[in-house]
Amino acid sequence: MATYFELILVLATSFTGLVWAIDHFMFLPKRKAVVAGLPDGIEEEAKQAVLQESALVENCHGLFPVIGFVLILRSFIYEPFQIPSGSMMPTLLIGDFILVEKFAYGIKLPVLRTKVLETGKPKRGDAVVFKYPPKPDVDYIKRVVGEPGDTVRYINKQLSIKSPCVDGLDIKDCGTFRKVEIDILSQGDFIQEGYPLTGASENLLGVEHQILFNPAFAVRPEYFNQTGIRQGEWLVPQGSYFVMGDNRDNSLDSRFWGFVPEANMVGKAVFIWTSFLFERAPEDIIPTWVPSGIRTERLGKIGQ
Repeated sequence: MATYFELILVLATSFTGLVWAIDHFMFLPKRKAVVAGLPDGIEEEAKQAVLQESALVENCHGLFPVIGFVLILRSFIYEPFQIPSGSMMPTLLIGDFILVEKFAYGIKLPVLRTKVLETGKPKRGDAVVFKYPPKPDVDYIKRVVGEPGDTVRYINKQLSIKSPCVDGLDIKDCGTFRKVEIDILSQGDFIQEGYPLTGASENLLGVEHQILFNPAFAVRPEYFNQTGIRQGEWLVPQGSYFVMGDNRDNSLDSRFWGFVPEANMVGKAVFIWTSFLFERAPEDIIPTWVPSGIRTERLGKIGQ
């Protein structure tokens, strides 16, 4: 849907701009010449009638700067997204509306997504929006865990990362697996599929953020209906990233479908601008998709 909207914006901006430009540079000078050739004594209203734009040109003249501004803002600066699932809990909740910084990972042409200017690379710990590799017309949001060249190991809920030896990386931090430390913060504050989740603070090799996991998953994986690899070891290829959801046992991420190419990156999630609460029962008169409240305490910058 986001891709279609972007295409509509590009087409609308191009059409309104073209109509305005053709009139301004081709037909307006002719109308001015007609007015200049009128005999003296012609009323000003008559002259203005000759100079008057057609209804189509007038509408395009007014819409072009507005649509153009929205296109520039949405394509190159910030784009709004809605969080539709709980895979990034507790960082992001269902009903959160976020702003994604489009220029964080390069300036790209709208629709074509061709990078024309390098501005940065995704970093470990970034919450990123990207085009879902198996279905690129769908946008996903996860957290970058593994950078190009990293080896990511996730076994029995223990995340470990081995970074390659490159310039600028301390020799003690490369070539060996480093465990990602966690500190338990809560038990049962979040419930999903009827089971209490454990909340923890995770230090992702220098980037702290919160995660959730189900302590029952290790012994009763049949509680969950996900299919695919949940644990193992992965070598991240150059130009790609390994991503995981903060809600570790309820996230369809790189453990299941693989890596995210850099070309699929849309931007970095940076701000929650509104957050709707949906707590309506199916039997209520008001539809369940209508918000039941606003969580104002969630508004603000998205923490790591």
